[in-house]
Amino acid sequence: MSLLPRWFEAQPFERQIFVFALVFDPIGFAAGYLLGPEFGVEPLMGGLYGLVAASLPLSLLVMREANR
Repeated sequence: MSLLPRWFEAQPFERQIFVFALVFDPIGFAAGYLLGPEFGVEPLMGGLYGLVAASLPLSLLVMREANR
């Protein structure tokens, strides 16, 4: 097992949420902004769609924590 997943699991839940948002939101926005025109939408709308898609891992993390 890698060091990063162990470090992440050892963090408090609030910090896990913060790290997820800090990592996935910019990636989602950038990917959506760059790929939006390929799907026929404006770059800004693509960025917003990317943010929505990037929230999926965060939602899964929250659901996993709620089941504990």
